[in-house]
Amino acid sequence: MNKRLEFSVFCLESYKQAHQITGKEAYELFNEHRVFNFIEDYYDVLHTTGQQFIIEDIDRYLDSRITN
Repeated sequence: MNKRLEFSVFCLESYKQAHQITGKEAYELFNEHRVFNFIEDYYDVLHTTGQQFIIEDIDRYLDSRITN
């Protein structure tokens, strides 16, 4: 598995656990709101941060996508 794909899975699993949702719910949310694209676009920055920051950054991204 390449590093970017592995990191995307890590982000999905981390988000799922932090929000106590199922893998299917997290996957559908990530697909619907293009979170995987966000992770890919900002991989260089995100992969150097901690798990909590990644979850918070995804939350901020989703807040901006869902409220707009």
